[in-house]
Amino acid sequence: MNKDLTTGKPETILWQFCLPLFGSIIFQQLYNIADSLVAGKFIGENALAAVGNSYEITLIFIAFAFGCNMGCSVIVSQLFGAKEYCRLKTAVSTACIFSAFLCAILMLVGIFCCSPLLTFIHTPQEVFSDSKLYLDIYIWGLPFVFFYNIATGIFSALGDSKTPFYFLAASSTSNILVDILFVKAFRMGVAGVAWATFLCQGVSCIMAVLTIWIRLGKIQVQEKPPLFAWALLKKIMLVAIPSILQQSFISVGNILIQGVINGFGSSVMAGYSAAVKLNNLVITSFTTIGNGISNFSAQNLGARKYGRIKECFRAGIKMVWCLCIPFCLLYIFLGKYLLLLFMEKESAGAMMAGRQFLWVVSPFYFAVSAKLVADGILRGISAMRQFMAATFTDLVLRVVLAFVLSDQTQNAMGIWCAWPIGWTIAMALSVFFYRKKYKQFTQKTTIKG
Repeated sequence: MNKDLTTGKPETILWQFCLPLFGSIIFQQLYNIADSLVAGKFIGENALAAVGNSYEITLIFIAFAFGCNMGCSVIVSQLFGAKEYCRLKTAVSTACIFSAFLCAILMLVGIFCCSPLLTFIHTPQEVFSDSKLYLDIYIWGLPFVFFYNIATGIFSALGDSKTPFYFLAASSTSNILVDILFVKAFRMGVAGVAWATFLCQGVSCIMAVLTIWIRLGKIQVQEKPPLFAWALLKKIMLVAIPSILQQSFISVGNILIQGVINGFGSSVMAGYSAAVKLNNLVITSFTTIGNGISNFSAQNLGARKYGRIKECFRAGIKMVWCLCIPFCLLYIFLGKYLLLLFMEKESAGAMMAGRQFLWVVSPFYFAVSAKLVADGILRGISAMRQFMAATFTDLVLRVVLAFVLSDQTQNAMGIWCAWPIGWTIAMALSVFFYRKKYKQFTQKTTIKG
């Protein structure tokens, strides 16, 4: 059901809109968590390391799908808030055409470049073949990843965060069951993990696209909307390209960091692979709430209701900090038991690496969550230069410090310390940019009034 985010109490509306998004991302993360869990519990430590190692490369492809999601979502949100429904439909079809073209290019790149990438990040020989096998299967499922992201972006733009939640709840639960079936019963190894994800993502994508097709058909317009518009593609790209660059450069940075981690052996790799899944669950949750804040900001920007954007920032901070407290406590005090979910048996080296990572980064979730709330508003109001500046600051600091501190300490603890420093400085920048842009909007409103 479509929902107008420009009316009602902002805090209440934002909670109602973002909570299903949070639930959705929990189930979305279950896809990869299930892969790692099944690989670690039923195949072994090397399989867990292989899936975790491959995951950093899959994030590059996901970055492009996420960028298309955000580009389409923000522009459709602005058009929906302005009630320009004919252009809204054209924006959707334009985004789909562009995404199909981009996906085809990435599939070709993936087919020919995955092995060199695995070599580049110093993948150990004992996990190389499984890592490549997982990636080869993943590449053929890229169309499902892309069009599912486009569909969820449109749902969010129309104020509907519940429908994607229902799809993900069903498909993620199915993925866990199929993972276990393929690996435990059919003994397919890492290939079984990859094929389970492929099949479940495919079903979820098809259902989401069909639902969007029906939903858009019910929106009445006075004239037939054009299938493609260069002007709208340009607007979509102005949001999509920075979002793609943000996610892809973060992924490249993570790959570089993964290369440093790989130098400490398979035990540290396995511990990091398990811990980073728990960390990504939190960060992706904050990012998804930030995406919801982008939709809220974009609709209110389209409706020229600037005061609601400031209220959105305050409500967003309350929301993410409410999530920070339980996650921080869980990871500090119960991290060992959560890490054991991914391991067949307790490996001292892997466990220590994973616990140290969680101890160092989890207290700083308060900083990174505030950054992602501010980023959500910056993206929603199309302030992409400021958005990129804060993102690149975080990325560059984390990558450079990972190399420098690991070299100085001669252990993985130096790598883990790079996260809090990058997050804290980037958070200060994002909040500063948000306040500056909001002040500009307020001044414009005062002058016009």
